[in-house]
Amino acid sequence: MSMEDVLRPLIVIGGSVTLTVVVGWVVDRLLNKTDQRHPETPLWGLLRRCRYPFQVAMCTGLIHGSYRETQLLDKDSHWDAIGLVLTLIFIVMVAWLAVRISAAVIESSYARYATGRRDPARARRVRTQLTLIQRVVAAVVGVVSASVVLLQFPAMQAFGTSMLASAGVLGIVAGIAAQSTLGNLFAGLQIAFGDTVRIGDTVVVEGEWGTVDEITLTYLVVRTWDERMITMPVSYFTSKPFENWSRGGAQMTGTVFFQLDHAVPVEKMRERLRVVLDDCQAWDGRAWNLLVTDTTPSTVEVRALATARNADDLWTLRCEIRERLLTWLRDEHPYALPRILTAPAPGRDTGHLPAQGPAPQSPGDVLGAAGAAGAAGAASS
Repeated sequence: MSMEDVLRPLIVIGGSVTLTVVVGWVVDRLLNKTDQRHPETPLWGLLRRCRYPFQVAMCTGLIHGSYRETQLLDKDSHWDAIGLVLTLIFIVMVAWLAVRISAAVIESSYARYATGRRDPARARRVRTQLTLIQRVVAAVVGVVSASVVLLQFPAMQAFGTSMLASAGVLGIVAGIAAQSTLGNLFAGLQIAFGDTVRIGDTVVVEGEWGTVDEITLTYLVVRTWDERMITMPVSYFTSKPFENWSRGGAQMTGTVFFQLDHAVPVEKMRERLRVVLDDCQAWDGRAWNLLVTDTTPSTVEVRALATARNADDLWTLRCEIRERLLTWLRDEHPYALPRILTAPAPGRDTGHLPAQGPAPQSPGDVLGAAGAAGAAGAASS
């Protein structure tokens, strides 16, 4: 083997690798400087994540175009096998690069939109749409790249030609078999552009309260308040009713109900509610009230109403109202709590309740009194 036979592959392969590294480094430096010069646009920084698929694709393309110049192999079949492997690697890297670029463009678009807009509901809507668009682009690129890879094999080309005549029948069979999957796919697109539910919305589904954490083309993930993850098909949200507490704004109104004695001081309780709300950061100050909404022979129903900025604050507000009002009633007005009246309550306000009569006698006392009265009557007679 001569020196030329050794230097030729080293020059071809080493030159391809060196050129790839230099070009990749230059492109990365340019993107880094552009990102520092324009911090308001995150696109340039996100594009730096495309460096590895770009370098591999470039190196593979250079070697594919010049690998025959190395003259390492004698048989054409060996050259064809190497060319096929390089072609497959190049196709996969180009598909990966396309997915990375589309993801960078979509994330940059959402970041700029979220920075310029102050409406969180509209920002969540755009985020949901862009996320599903990104998934659709990735799916399309994956299908196209897989098809191109299969077409590189002659056997697959013949198979595709023979199956083209029966494509209509296969399409019908596949459509019937994948009816559920296709239904979820179109339901995901409907959710993305129909604005029925968005990432970050607070929803109630199947009796579970939680926040929409992820939306894909086929399923949706709801994170409950106790950190559980509920995965549901997206078709559920297009075919069944559900509660969306974030629809039309995050502000909410909540109620707390109390079952109390008829003697409850409603006016004092109303004043105490205002004190509790003024001391609670979860209350947004929009509205509040306290009313007697129902009555039974033994209790009355008192409803406390208050508003909050979002569902999380509303939950905290309702718990605090319930706890602090019950503590106040127990300490200041224990007679207002529901009970079976067998004796006067400690600290009872006699101005609110009628005077209690003598305590009822036990059956033994009643029978004893009756016997004594009978004996006294017999003695007098």
